[in-house]
Amino acid sequence: MIDFNNATFIKLNPWDLASAQKDLQQILHPDEQIYLAFKGMRDSVTFTSKRIIALNVQGMTGKKKDYTTLPYSKIQAYSVETAGTLDLDSELILWFSGLGKVKLDFGRGVDIYTINRLLGDKVL
Repeated sequence: MIDFNNATFIKLNPWDLASAQKDLQQILHPDEQIYLAFKGMRDSVTFTSKRIIALNVQGMTGKKKDYTTLPYSKIQAYSVETAGTLDLDSELILWFSGLGKVKLDFGRGVDIYTINRLLGDKVL
């Protein structure tokens, strides 16, 4: 779950783009494309051609869902931390105008450089 008070998100791993497309189909704009998708236990973060979508699946059955749109245009700064020798996880910290800091933790094997390039294309 995305926690705007503590500015953190659960550990995310690569998510199949076809599955992300299926789960987000109802909220995507007709010309919006999914570039990168990551999923935790039930929640996910998806980078599209227009925005970042944080999906928070709620309740016991998972039928209640919260879709939070984080526009690229509101990102004021971001920081990427790569995995190390002992710490195999990487992280992305985003600072949003009017929202504050959001931290995304990624599991081992996530190409954080690709995320960095995408954000550079959208933000800079």
